[in-house]
Amino acid sequence: MRFYEYEARKIVELAGIPVTKYGFCTSAEEARKVAEEIGGPVVIKSQVLTGGRMKAGGVKFADTPEEAAQHAEEILKLEINGHMPRGVLVDPKAEVKQEYYASVVWDGTAKKPLMLFSDMGGIDIEEVAETHPDHVGKGHISNLLPVGDFEAKQVVAATGVTGSQLNRATPILARLARLFRDNDMTLAEINPLAELTDGSFVALDAHMEMENEAVGRQKKLLRKELQIAEDDTRETYEPSDFEKNVSAIDAADHRGVIQGKDHGFTGNLGLVIGAGGGSLTLTDAVRNQGGQPANYSEIGGNPSVAKACGLAKEVLEKDGVEKIAVMMSIVSNTRVDIVARGVIKACLELGKDPGETIAIFRIPGAWEDEGFKILEKYGVEYCDRSVSMWEAAGRAVSKIQGAPA
Repeated sequence: MRFYEYEARKIVELAGIPVTKYGFCTSAEEARKVAEEIGGPVVIKSQVLTGGRMKAGGVKFADTPEEAAQHAEEILKLEINGHMPRGVLVDPKAEVKQEYYASVVWDGTAKKPLMLFSDMGGIDIEEVAETHPDHVGKGHISNLLPVGDFEAKQVVAATGVTGSQLNRATPILARLARLFRDNDMTLAEINPLAELTDGSFVALDAHMEMENEAVGRQKKLLRKELQIAEDDTRETYEPSDFEKNVSAIDAADHRGVIQGKDHGFTGNLGLVIGAGGGSLTLTDAVRNQGGQPANYSEIGGNPSVAKACGLAKEVLEKDGVEKIAVMMSIVSNTRVDIVARGVIKACLELGKDPGETIAIFRIPGAWEDEGFKILEKYGVEYCDRSVSMWEAAGRAVSKIQGAPA
């Protein structure tokens, strides 16, 4: 789950990290009042969940409240990368002495949060890491033990920062790390973290992303502090018709679970797959053997025939899909025969031959004998647990490429 900049600023502020006096506005008049309260030059920033704001004209400077109102009115009508702004952030134009970078990210390899700090802020940290690696400090923190300031101090000091700057930057990075872990974030970034001309440190811009699965246990932050509605899911992109349809099918029937994603997929092999991490494994297995998936999906939890049919139909109706591969790991609470009935029903309702349309059916487990009998009746190639998921994916790829399976 992503957050708008004004929300990220609030999260940072709640963690005890200094920020400038800012205001979130949804009208030009509100922007004028906030600029008047700030009492000096301000920056007007579009609040959209996309990048490229500056280039698109979504960030403007104003010297007077009247100019701030004018810019706000223009920005509120400005679409950026297909996104209309939620509002504008009015921020004072800070007198910056030096810009730093501070963040905490999830390190999937180490399975731990990773603190990052650089004395070269305001630019892409990846660029800094590549061209000036000595200006980037790194350090992991525990998933369970308290985060100590000394851990953050080591990371900051690794960049050569000393003296009062070290003493002021250290607690900010430590608080950012605690914020990251306590709020189930996948990204907590301040860029730039600015040292002002008076020596104080403030967060001028912040980016936050929360683990989607943690939304339910972060209700105090989301509902009370940020006042985000439950139906405000903050997708990273506008869901496709395929994704909306699959979600609607899932919501209409409480039995089992189905999910479907096709953002970034343009292949010809549709996937009706499941088993948690098995879906990722199967998708990779198809790609690594030369296949081109048309989508990603999840099916499980003992879905009904209607739900399995609904997912399969949506996959088959995607542009460019020639065949589907129906694959899962070994199932216990999902019935093989029900999934078989569902995908065959989808083929028949679309006027397709199941034997030609289903490249492979590899779901071993509960009620598999009954399921295999149904598949045999319609000439669908199937395999049991003696065939690995990798092998089954390879057979599907061979089928769609016209080579012997």
